[in-house]
Amino acid sequence: MESVFGNLLQKAMNGRTMDRNTNEAKNWLRNKAQTLRSVNTQAVLTNSKTMDKDGLSPGRMFLFSYDPKHKDILPYYDRFPLIFPIGPAKGGILGINLHYLPPSLRAKLMDALYDTLNNNKLDESTKLKISYEILNSSAKFRYFLPCVKHYLNSQIDSRIVYVDPKEWDFALFLPLQRFQKASSATVYSDSRRIISKGR
Repeated sequence: MESVFGNLLQKAMNGRTMDRNTNEAKNWLRNKAQTLRSVNTQAVLTNSKTMDKDGLSPGRMFLFSYDPKHKDILPYYDRFPLIFPIGPAKGGILGINLHYLPPSLRAKLMDALYDTLNNNKLDESTKLKISYEILNSSAKFRYFLPCVKHYLNSQIDSRIVYVDPKEWDFALFLPLQRFQKASSATVYSDSRRIISKGR
């Protein structure tokens, strides 16, 4: 099944061909994604390749709808996390949701994460070699700190969409975040503060 990400990407590229591994291509895809005003998240969740909850393996990218168990006491949360799982956690997984970073810092973290790729094929065999310990061990990954979230399997209330590695840069910069109880500006301000304290 062709994913909604794939369809959007093809429309954005409009016949353009490129080597997705180059910095120029990554930047072009990121900029193109940010020009889109909105994306129908329900269409993405319904019309893309999906996985079951057991398939949330570290180093791959996934999108799902999430209803936090303790949302009443959270200052805010993202209703549609786009995550890289980094390991198991009680009742679910630990993941990094790059939606919590403003685009400029999102790009910096993603560029650092690319250094951990197991291969450059950008196909289903491609994944990031990451864990909490790896991310916490190097200053180049410091932007991950506000992105670490514990996601309970029981609170995932949609299909889990698998994002193909060749679509990562495009998907990461699409306006998919749906922050509840706070604006993106507030979330990004808090994230910058967390990163500053974590140095």
